[in-house]
Amino acid sequence: MDFLLGFLIAAMIAMTGVGAGTVTAPLLILLLHLPVDVAVGTALAYSAAVKLVVVPVQVVRRVVAWRTLAIMLATGLPGVVLGTLMFRRLARTHAGDLWLYLVLGAMIAIPSAWHIYRHFRPVAMHAGQAHRPGWLALTMLPVGVEVGFSSSGAGALGTLALMGFTPLDTQRIVGTDLAFGLCLAAVGGGVHISQGGVDMALLQRLVAGGLLGALVGTSLASRIPARVMRLALSLWLLAMGMQLCWQAFAQAAN
Repeated sequence: MDFLLGFLIAAMIAMTGVGAGTVTAPLLILLLHLPVDVAVGTALAYSAAVKLVVVPVQVVRRVVAWRTLAIMLATGLPGVVLGTLMFRRLARTHAGDLWLYLVLGAMIAIPSAWHIYRHFRPVAMHAGQAHRPGWLALTMLPVGVEVGFSSSGAGALGTLALMGFTPLDTQRIVGTDLAFGLCLAAVGGGVHISQGGVDMALLQRLVAGGLLGALVGTSLASRIPARVMRLALSLWLLAMGMQLCWQAFAQAAN
């Protein structure tokens, strides 16, 4: 089951471009019934492993803007450490599970609803008209916090920031954001591991399936309409996010 889940998640990521952390955490909670704190840490570590396969391809293609990446990491890395530590501290409180379910559900449902809206009201991806490194660095701090807290957000929010605050073309936006996501996932996952927040045996099985899934998904990506797949996945994630929020309210009622 774990191997198959890792395979399916990686295949979906390869076919749709939706981030690993966004998909993995709710599935681990709702399907495998993993505690929220362990699910988020494991999802973040899994995201790093998947991106470790993808990012070297972007480096070879020379579509990573290294100076821009350094600006993003200057505040993104402290942010992900801060978010992870905040998450671990909240997980140890008496009402931790309630708030973790609620925050994680909202962080998954809101971006999913935004993706659904953009499916019907699409906008062309284009580079910003000017380079604004200060604004880019400022934006990456809360992005890092969100990634550390929920394992998701680096892909969508990083792309939006690069579009708005840099003159990079589409390929370099994608390549730079993937490298940024890898660094955040590696650091955040490392902090979760050091705090005992990762199921290492489960992670190994997920990664084993994910490596195969990434290869299969990449080969199928050109044959399957990615836009339709992305809409279906966004609708599914919206439902899972709402389910997590519902569990938080059910716990509060009890």
